[in-house]
Amino acid sequence: MKTQKKPWPSLPSDEAAEAFVEEADLSEFDWSAAEPVAYEFEDKSARVTMRLPESQLAAIRAEAEKRGVKYQRFMRELMERGMRTLG
Repeated sequence: MKTQKKPWPSLPSDEAAEAFVEEADLSEFDWSAAEPVAYEFEDKSARVTMRLPESQLAAIRAEAEKRGVKYQRFMRELMERGMRTLG
């Protein structure tokens, strides 16, 4: 009989994620939806300046705060997801 894997918990911050990884047996969790995040480990030497509505930036910052990440990191994640949908 095949054992059902546990769903990933919702972790509100990087600190919560680090504590979870230290304590949990990760082999018990479902990895089928895992996505690579190699861009977060690359040197961030390029700088981009762009203009956008204040309301859009406020929405991005609010969503990033809910997820417990910095808003620039969240924006990079959104761009990476968008790039994967092309092609």
